[in-house]
Amino acid sequence: MSGKNQTIISEFLLLGLPIQPEHHNLIYVLLLTMYLTTVLGNFLIIVLIRLDSHLHTPMYSFLSNLSFSDLCFSSVTMPKLLQNMKSQVPAIPFAGCLTQMYFFLFFGDLESFLLVAMAYDRYVAICFPLHYTSIMSPKLCVGLVVLSWVLTTFHAMLHTLLMARLSFCEDNVIPHFFCDMAALLKVSCSDTRVNELVIFITGGIILVIPFVLITVSYARIVSSILKVPSSGGIRKAFSTCGSHLMVVSLFYGTVIGLYLCPSGGNSIVKETAMAMMYTVVTPMLNPFIYSLRNRDMKGALGRVFCKKRISFFI
Repeated sequence: MSGKNQTIISEFLLLGLPIQPEHHNLIYVLLLTMYLTTVLGNFLIIVLIRLDSHLHTPMYSFLSNLSFSDLCFSSVTMPKLLQNMKSQVPAIPFAGCLTQMYFFLFFGDLESFLLVAMAYDRYVAICFPLHYTSIMSPKLCVGLVVLSWVLTTFHAMLHTLLMARLSFCEDNVIPHFFCDMAALLKVSCSDTRVNELVIFITGGIILVIPFVLITVSYARIVSSILKVPSSGGIRKAFSTCGSHLMVVSLFYGTVIGLYLCPSGGNSIVKETAMAMMYTVVTPMLNPFIYSLRNRDMKGALGRVFCKKRISFFI
């Protein structure tokens, strides 16, 4: 590598999505619609939980943080992608690229930890209903959220500092729609073995362990519900766990497959599609799956709008 002509890179060029020119406008409108749906859906959840006192419970406290994380997670990549799709030169400064990578890791990790907290909350509520208020105390809930923010801050900072030490030569074209770690490592002309080792080790802590904890929690929930010999118990089990596990599998499956599994045979199209699933699709689906199909959220929506209507006429 020392023989290469090492140039100081001031910016990167993001190739964006591998789509045909004739489909460009259609994909742009679709992505814009999905992003606006994500923002409005998650913002609505945050506002409802904030305004309705019936939702001031541990479960909805975690859900409010998850909605904020989803909103920010999608906003890290989507606005820049939409801007670049309308730009002749889809460039991003070197500092901006590292900043995008940091916040992408931060909010992605935060979602991972919050999903664990939500799964544990449901496990306690269903398996130990009489002890729920004593176990899920306000102190524990705040502690879990604070711990999630602290761990994600250090993890994102670790990868960002490791990436900042690398050298990037003449090739500054990133075959992706955002500054993804794996894509940046491919265009680096430095030895990236340390970065790859840290990704593998920390990925096991940040991704695999939370995924296992969520799976175990919901397995215990299903086991507890199925002990009641009734069709209503079975329906309750699938209602409680089915939709949540679907999004968990979508999020963790694509992330683990992209970052922890060998990617030598993955094409750019495949990697981009997998990244779109957890950066765009999952944050958009979460409001519908976790909240807008929930009776408590529907009730809160009705109460908030009734209050606004009454105050308007008064």
